[in-house]
Amino acid sequence: MPQDVCIILPTLNEELSIGSVIDEIPVKALHEMGYQLDIVVADGGSTDRTVQKAQEKGVRVLHVPKGKGLGVRTAIKEINADFIFMLDGDFTYPAAYIPEMLEVLQKYPVVTGSRLKGKLEKGALRRTNFIGNHLLTWLANLLYGTNISDLCTGYWGFRQDVIKSLHLTTTGFQFEAELLTQLAKHKYKIREIPITYRPRQGTAKLGRFKDGMKIGWFLIKHRFSS
Repeated sequence: MPQDVCIILPTLNEELSIGSVIDEIPVKALHEMGYQLDIVVADGGSTDRTVQKAQEKGVRVLHVPKGKGLGVRTAIKEINADFIFMLDGDFTYPAAYIPEMLEVLQKYPVVTGSRLKGKLEKGALRRTNFIGNHLLTWLANLLYGTNISDLCTGYWGFRQDVIKSLHLTTTGFQFEAELLTQLAKHKYKIREIPITYRPRQGTAKLGRFKDGMKIGWFLIKHRFSS
């Protein structure tokens, strides 16, 4: 019996990139592997032509609340698929890795694409972001006993029962950090694969020093909460 794969693309004003992201998804390869595919753009209130561009590509569009965490959580509730992927709609994460990640999910409950184990294209990650991500990843591993290399990656794959079992509450950019805290508390093993990370198309929505501080505080606070 064919298994279902859903790919969630969270967007907010990504008209410059969303068409390229959708075009890059290896639909033919996934079908040949025996999977049925559902591509969902979870749009958090774009004021540009993001939704129109996605609809022109023939994918499903969900209008979700603004805020990455809240938007993705809303989308997950609407989805019923054996495997669920999440990657940003800004063309930074190559969708070509999805078949490889599906192979990993046959053995592991969670897989992520690690930018810091892979290749960073020129201009893809500012030096301050690079250092900050290393520090936050170190803190997460120290607090939660994990062994990951890229806490803030936006490229995740899950078995359905795993993602549905997590108690996710965050509304914004701490979403990836909350995923890690929940997975660690449930003792789910995370497998990483190295990926190439590209410069984003459009304006960055995260990267300020205070954003990193908020993520660090989130990790500390939730480590010692019930």
